[in-house]
Amino acid sequence: MDKINLAEKMALFAEHWSPRIVGELNGQHVKLVKFKGPFVWHHHENEDELFYVVKGSFDMEFRDRTVTLKEGELLIVPKGVEHRPNAPEEVQVMLFEPADTLNTGNTINERTVSNPEQI
Repeated sequence: MDKINLAEKMALFAEHWSPRIVGELNGQHVKLVKFKGPFVWHHHENEDELFYVVKGSFDMEFRDRTVTLKEGELLIVPKGVEHRPNAPEEVQVMLFEPADTLNTGNTINERTVSNPEQI
């Protein structure tokens, strides 16, 4: 039951698109990730995803619109909704999602992280 300092945890890694687990509760993972540039279009068949911007900003692209998220804002992407995070500059994000959720959802490629590191 130790507190988690997000800035300290973010300082432990530099890789983009490689989420790290910082906590677990009720079958859910709390993950931190840094990203820059566009990700892949994907959806999660059975899982909702929460994106909370810790530092920076990014666009969550949907097929019919784009939502810009800034520091201190969050967005919940419902299961089944195709989306693509895109950050012109590096952004730091906290994710909250079921433990078995793949970062690339229904798309498997070189950015898929099947066993995120716990930090």
